Amino acid sequence: MSWVTVARYSLPVEAHMARARLDSEGIEAVVVDEHTIGMQWLFSDAMGGVRLQVEEAQEDRARAILEEDRSDLVDESIAPGQASRDCGEVPPLSRLVETRRRQGFFMAFLFWFIGS
Repeated sequence: MSWVTVARYSLPVEAHMARARLDSEGIEAVVVDEHTIGMQWLFSDAMGGVRLQVEEAQEDRARAILEEDRSDLVDESIAPGQASRDCGEVPPLSRLVETRRRQGFFMAFLFWFIGS
């Protein structure tokens, strides 16, 4: 049995959401490198991120499922960017990830500078 990568993600949680989507469609999928990225998230881009893999025979079907737009299934009574009507605006995940990366790089530089 041969496994192929059908998608790459910066965060393990994104990969697990996609894996759950494939599992719901009857496609077995595995998340690869999640622990390495979880321990050393600075390596994420260098390693190509967290990989989502499926059996080679299911590759085309898995890619088609992941590319489907299911935004029509979202509750339209909730405005885009809001978790609920009472929570206010929720920033996009990509902006949160970028903010955390910048903070991490700054802290690493600061510790290096103080230590030298």
